[in-house]
Amino acid sequence: MLVEVGSIVEGKVSGITNFGAFIQLPGGKTGLVHISEIAEEYVKDIKNHLHENQEVKVRVLSMDNGKISLSIKKAIERNTAPRTARPPAEIDWGKNANEALSFEDRLAKFMKDSDERIHDLKKNFESKRGSGGYRRSGQYF
Repeated sequence: MLVEVGSIVEGKVSGITNFGAFIQLPGGKTGLVHISEIAEEYVKDIKNHLHENQEVKVRVLSMDNGKISLSIKKAIERNTAPRTARPPAEIDWGKNANEALSFEDRLAKFMKDSDERIHDLKKNFESKRGSGGYRRSGQYF
């Protein structure tokens, strides 16, 4: 397997430091995965993510003066298909689907629904919180 910029190759963790991990690549070459390229989330301790002799897939980011920069997080295949919006016919605006509502009517319905939801949330929150303290002469302490 050819190691070139942009390619994804399999390698083996050959060493771990506090700033990254060294990966043994095909052809006897070694590259470095910087700590920031190990995972999508913040990595405080590399040993929580990798261990020596672990097989990993890496993407080759750069090759300069014999130094090979690698990324584990950029080697992971992600479903990058764009999200599609629901067709307008599937949106329930509260009237017959054949009748088109004006923007103002849609906004009014949205605001009414939002106010009802906020009221329900506040009522639920207040019931869980209780009175909030001792009450004397209209004030809470």
